[in-house]
Formats: sequence, structure tokens, C-alpha cells
Amino acid sequence: MSRCRIDLEWADGTYPFCLPLAQLEELQALCEAGPLVIAQRLEHGQWTSKEVYHTLRLGLIGGGMSPVAALHKTKLYVLAEDRPWAENVPFAHAVISAVVFGKPDETVGKSRAARKSRARRAARTESSTSEISTPSEP
Repeated sequence: MSRCRIDLEWADGTYPFCLPLAQLEELQALCEAGPLVIAQRLEHGQWTSKEVYHTLRLGLIGGGMSPVAALHKTKLYVLAEDRPWAENVPFAHAVISAVVFGKPDETVGKSRAARKSRARRAARTESSTSEISTPSEP
């Protein structure tokens, strides 16, 4: 299994997505941006339609789907006139993030909450109710 592969419940089923080097280089050329820039744009709402569409299309191809099937699937679920673009942004972000940052331990949408929970637990562990002892002066 590829290190960038991520299985997502998207469109009408669960699909493997991956952006190995060939697809990543094509994505960079099509979007005229590197993977970190694309990931940041998707995360911060500064994405373009090309970044959403091509990330998902190329991710499906890298995940093992034929180029023709991937083109059909993304035309149906990304380019459709009756579908909002923003519904695909979290999925495109998950695909590009898997190659840039590694696969998440949590499913899409739960990672931010999990990080906050871990941060709260860490803060509780660091704070202690016991008094700090200091040497007494002579």
C-alpha cells in the first residue's frame, strides 16, 4: 500500500485516493502551484476550481482508478451544475494532505477535534495541583 493512499467515503462510495509522483507533478503543472500551497489554499478557503477538481481526479487515478473512470466520476460529482463546489473541498484537502503531511489517524472532519482533545489532555497533565518546593534560605 502506498504511503499517500487514503480511503475516503466520497460521492457514491468509498474510494482509494493517492497522489504518487506522476500525479503530483501533473497536479502542480495544472494548478501552477506546489502541493503545500494547494493544501494551504484548500484549508483556508482560497482554493480554485482547478485545485479541487484536479486533486480529486488525479487522486482517483493514483489510487488505482482508470483515467477514463476518474474523469467520468469527477465530471459527475465535481463538475455537475447542481452540486456546490465547497462540498468537495474537504475531500480534496484530505487527498493532498495525505501526500504532504502523511495519512491522518482520524477520518475527515474529526482531526481538528481530536487535536483539540489531545491538547486539552496535555494541558491538564502539565498543570499540577502540588506546590513547587523551593529551598529555604539560611
